[in-house]
Amino acid sequence: MVVVTGREPDSRRPDGAMSSSDAEDDFLEPATPTATQAGHSLPLLPQEFPEVVPLNIGGAHFTTRLSTLRRYEDTMLAAMFSGRHYIPTDAEGRYFIDRDGAHFGDVLNFLRSGDLPPRERVRAVYKEAQYYAIGPLLEQLENMQPLKGEKVRQAFLGLMPYYKDHLERIVEIARLRAVQRKARFAKLKVCVFKEEMPITPYECPLLNSLRFERSESDGQLFEHHCEVDVSFGPWEAVADVYDLLHCLVTDLSAQGLTVDHQCIGVCDKHLINHYYCKRPIYEFKITWCRRKMSLKSERRGIHVDQSELLCKKGCGYYGNPAWQGFCSKCWREEYHKARQKQIQEDWELAERLQREEEEAFASSQSSQGAQSLTFSKFEEKKTNEKTRKVTTVKKFFSASSRVGAKKGLKY
Repeated sequence: MVVVTGREPDSRRPDGAMSSSDAEDDFLEPATPTATQAGHSLPLLPQEFPEVVPLNIGGAHFTTRLSTLRRYEDTMLAAMFSGRHYIPTDAEGRYFIDRDGAHFGDVLNFLRSGDLPPRERVRAVYKEAQYYAIGPLLEQLENMQPLKGEKVRQAFLGLMPYYKDHLERIVEIARLRAVQRKARFAKLKVCVFKEEMPITPYECPLLNSLRFERSESDGQLFEHHCEVDVSFGPWEAVADVYDLLHCLVTDLSAQGLTVDHQCIGVCDKHLINHYYCKRPIYEFKITWCRRKMSLKSERRGIHVDQSELLCKKGCGYYGNPAWQGFCSKCWREEYHKARQKQIQEDWELAERLQREEEEAFASSQSSQGAQSLTFSKFEEKKTNEKTRKVTTVKKFFSASSRVGAKKGLKY
């Protein structure tokens, strides 16, 4: 059996003739290589940067030296301007980085001369240092306030079991109660205790022995759950209950909530025999929106929502421009201080004028003409003072007092 392979020639065209498709196949141009093929075939040339680099950081323009950007090798800026990566430029030829440039100047100042930002911009610059991976700047910022205090606070909160979960539960319960009651605020009970044993030692002298000799059923009675919404504790740290309350208020206020809290008593639940739970219970009032204050409250300057000026003394209340930026309480304190200072100055003036008068009368005993000249000079000096001070001086130095002063000198 013979097997013939191949294509049979077309009988409808003469031998040796080529079809149009065969001609097109012979004269096809080579295909353009793709980007992947070009990347493998053609090596990328490194990007060259000038000695002075113009930058466009999110619309903010900066100019610095190339050596400044490459100062620390393990940073993102050094890698970007090493030539291994392509950086686009804007219409003016500035190298563009898609990042907010509000605090990039502080980053450049550190790269130039090691200068650190002021305290109020530490948090924002810390975020920029994290983005650009500038390790030396991160280390120095972590040793500054408020990041240093925040680091200590987070170390304490790390010992608290389920702190973030409980914090979210407080916000969720407050939101649901405010929506259900259609109120602008919500109240909930929070138990905060540091020690696991909820009994005060003075209630029973056998507390220490019972702590080790109690049975399992008694232990379950001691380890009860107070009738509150959220419970924090126990924890093993030096920080006390008030430190945890401060952390709660700080974290809730950071979410834009207004938080007020007060201790409303203890659990006081009967456990066994003469033992009662003495865990403190706090009532948290979380306000979601503030109402418009009355005109009387605005004049008092206490918690005025329409005023954007806080009290200059830093008490946390809103100030009043009519009271030089102080709230009502601080304004009264400052007024009393100023009044006491003014009274002290009046007494000092009175004593000084009395000494001058005695010296004048002592030096005028030789002749009557010199006495009248000295007296007229003294009267002119009094009229140069303010009206209120002159009245005070005349009150203390009348004509009778001058006669008494003369008699005293003659004696």
